[in-house]
Amino acid sequence: MDLINKFSNAFWSTHVWLPPNTTWADIAPGSRPDVVHANYKDLIWPIPLAAVVMLVRYTLERFWISPIGKSLGIRSSRPKKAANVPILEAAYAKSSRLDNKRLAPLSKQTELTERQIERWWRLRRAQDKPSTLVKFCENTWRCVYYLYSFIFGVIVLWDKPWFWDVKSCWYGYPHQSVSNDIWWYYMISMSFYWSLTGTQFFDVKRKDFWQMFIHHMVTLLLMSLSWVCNLHRVGSLVLVVHDCADIFLEAAKLTKYANYQKLCDAIFAIFTVVWIVTRLGFYPRIIYSSSVEAPRILPMFPAYYIFNSLLLMLLVLHVIWTYMILKIVVDSLQKGLMSGDIRSSDSEDLTDSSENTKVANGGTGRSKNKVNPTPAGSGGGGGAGDGGVTQRRTNNASNHNNTTTTTAAK
Repeated sequence: MDLINKFSNAFWSTHVWLPPNTTWADIAPGSRPDVVHANYKDLIWPIPLAAVVMLVRYTLERFWISPIGKSLGIRSSRPKKAANVPILEAAYAKSSRLDNKRLAPLSKQTELTERQIERWWRLRRAQDKPSTLVKFCENTWRCVYYLYSFIFGVIVLWDKPWFWDVKSCWYGYPHQSVSNDIWWYYMISMSFYWSLTGTQFFDVKRKDFWQMFIHHMVTLLLMSLSWVCNLHRVGSLVLVVHDCADIFLEAAKLTKYANYQKLCDAIFAIFTVVWIVTRLGFYPRIIYSSSVEAPRILPMFPAYYIFNSLLLMLLVLHVIWTYMILKIVVDSLQKGLMSGDIRSSDSEDLTDSSENTKVANGGTGRSKNKVNPTPAGSGGGGGAGDGGVTQRRTNNASNHNNTTTTTAAK
């Protein structure tokens, strides 16, 4: 216990986290009658509140968003199950990726052709992917939350001096009061990110899964440190700047899933402009203030550099995502279509047919089967030895563009 106390005292040293000649007692709640300081114990509240957020999400998706999606004709069905082939199932459980090195041994073990195994693998992978309705519900929930959060944030900050002049974040620091509206803005925002951190492992798996996980953790760390060190003013600015573009991001995706392509294109265009203005315009202005203006107003201390480094990490993510978004915009303009979701895996809709039955029965004619000359993606039937499989592939180039709108971070 003594070791833990020594470590805690060393870690939370006032020389690290507070300006010179300031102690934790100086910014403790009740230390000054004219200032309501932030209480570090309040950081426990976002965790139970995250459970409330998840309950609200479940209720809205189940009784409101999902019925709306179905009324719009969004598909809720999933691909039919692949034939039960224990050897292939075992191989798939080890890794969902299929390469040439695995094909030949699996073909010998199952007495199936390599083409039959590839088709079984595509069907099996499609089986694990969520339906369009599930993705629609997820994006609609996020859109609703970001819309609420941005509106609430603007209302809360409208009468705050630092909303109009970033330098006000530093005046009077660290003795800056936390009002009730700022308290709720912080706690609800943190509870949302805690809920995302948990549900991310159950939601639709995206290509940037670990990028987003790191993003959520950095965001929570940034908010927690800003609260402990009484830097809630600049923290609230970072929050409101980030929520704005995400509204249009999620709206573009859900309109795509609802097959409103023109509306999706228009919203995505708005999103691109708002993203660049807020993430590469307003946000760097905040970093400029914390990096250049703050040292002119405040005596520097180590925690300042920690805080500023985390802000810069988020900026690096924004630059990466901006590059991806602009790449999608260029590709879309060249092809005349903005399609989908950069974080989603490429999906292939496969219809079950006699091929599935053949795989289940062990297959026939391994190397002598004729390959259907119809190009992949045309939906043509297979040769005589292929069992008349019907397959429909989505255009890979379109799927690449599809990649858009999601990777925008929070």
